[in-house]
Amino acid sequence: MLVRAFIAFLALPGLFAILVPRILAAIDPWRGHGLPIGWAFVGAGLIIIVWCAWDFYAKGRGTLAPWDPPKHLVVNGLYRLVRNPMYVGVLVLVGGIALVGGSVVVAAYLAFLAAVFHVRVVLNEEAWLAKHFLSEWEAYAAAVPRWLPRLKPWRSHTVGR
Repeated sequence: MLVRAFIAFLALPGLFAILVPRILAAIDPWRGHGLPIGWAFVGAGLIIIVWCAWDFYAKGRGTLAPWDPPKHLVVNGLYRLVRNPMYVGVLVLVGGIALVGGSVVVAAYLAFLAAVFHVRVVLNEEAWLAKHFLSEWEAYAAAVPRWLPRLKPWRSHTVGR
């Protein structure tokens, strides 16, 4: 399963959060001077994505890929603060790449990704979670925000054991 998790990591965040933004930055005709502060966002985004991928593997017994989802609802780690930290991590990483490269095109790609992620979560993922994790999902979704983190980590005595 570790190999499947690694392949899913390379296939999804590797492609959409690293490869595509780097290509877009390289071909951006409006590319300006980058800002070094972007490296902090790149680092934070990478940490978030790796942490979430590990939680999917270790706690959820699955991967971040839609074709190999977790067997258990993942409500530990960063998932105690926000329901979609992996998507947040991807957006932080892509935003960092836009800043480092001074790329208007990557910034536009960031906005596009944010919209796609929101639609995917609302129309697909949340329905799947509600169907597969029933009352566990209801309790979790009622307590943890979709995009903006809670200030205090959520704790449940029944969900995610």
